[in-house]
Amino acid sequence: MPDTFDRLFPADVLSKRERVERTLALQPVDRVVLHDQVSYNPGVISLYAGRGIHGFGYTLEDVCSVIRQTLDACFPPVAPCGTARVTDEEGFVTQHDNWTSWTVSRPFDDVAGAREYLLRRTDALREAPFDPEGVRRSFRDDMTRLQLLVGDTVIIDTSSSVGLCPCWSRVGLALFAYLYADHPEVVAHFIEAYVSHEIRRVHAIADPALSPVILIADDLATKQGPIFSPEFLRREHFPPLRRLVEAWHSHGLRVLYHSDGNWKAVIPDLVACRADGFYCLEPSIGMDIVELKRSRPQLAWAGGVDGVDLMERGSPEEVREEVTRHIRQTDALETGGMFVGSSSEINPPIKPENYRAMVEAVGALHR
Repeated sequence: MPDTFDRLFPADVLSKRERVERTLALQPVDRVVLHDQVSYNPGVISLYAGRGIHGFGYTLEDVCSVIRQTLDACFPPVAPCGTARVTDEEGFVTQHDNWTSWTVSRPFDDVAGAREYLLRRTDALREAPFDPEGVRRSFRDDMTRLQLLVGDTVIIDTSSSVGLCPCWSRVGLALFAYLYADHPEVVAHFIEAYVSHEIRRVHAIADPALSPVILIADDLATKQGPIFSPEFLRREHFPPLRRLVEAWHSHGLRVLYHSDGNWKAVIPDLVACRADGFYCLEPSIGMDIVELKRSRPQLAWAGGVDGVDLMERGSPEEVREEVTRHIRQTDALETGGMFVGSSSEINPPIKPENYRAMVEAVGALHR
């Protein structure tokens, strides 16, 4: 094999892409894949950049340098988003705070206003002109630009969704609940228009040469369990999700599914939608990656290192012990199927030395 690929460790045999592909195919690997989102932690950026950083005074290029040095796969890197308060063309007010954002206000405050808003959005999705060549070119240009910055690291795009989370989070969960109780057809028609538009986009942009894997993200759970009833999800979420997964599969890509929280109760339904694996596993609320991988070894599991109690408050030695447990107790070197990464992304409170300990623990275990 030509010695031309980025190595994170001297003992690496596979390229980053080969390691990711073998992991997704549930095949043996030389070491476990490292995957995370490192865009939001100035301390980690400073550690690997070798220079002091004041506040969030770093660039996209700085983020990508850390990715190239420490990860096999990543979500699309971003620069800090600043601290502005912005109002979009629809009247939604959003507050940015460098690494996160939240909705301050909406242009409606009752069910009638939420209904009218979703009706307009549904019509816009149905009537929007679609230029597949332009969409394909724009997506390829964005991925190529980022790929040049992160080297061989596999970029897992996160822009795909069925439309459930974009619906309830945009409207607000409380209004969404009342809206669905009074006008379920409005929500159903929006999700149908959204996923139909997304599937059309998939057929324009899907290209395994750019990346072998995609993330479909639709938050549907809290720490206690699913936000929505099984009946609601089986009616409004799982059928369009299966359609979207099959669209990506038709182009040869693997699909990881993401939701925050504890969604263990709906894993059988998500498996029936043919997802190839899952990302974001919070062990403190019952989503232990060792248990999940051992119970369902036919799937890939990612993001299981506790990003709060352990990565923020623990010691480097505790991080190394936990990562070692994940790798050894799941036989991940022999069976693939696991990405080591935090359960919360590398958010600002995470200690830089704990991030380094996670990376080094993976490098210490080669097959």
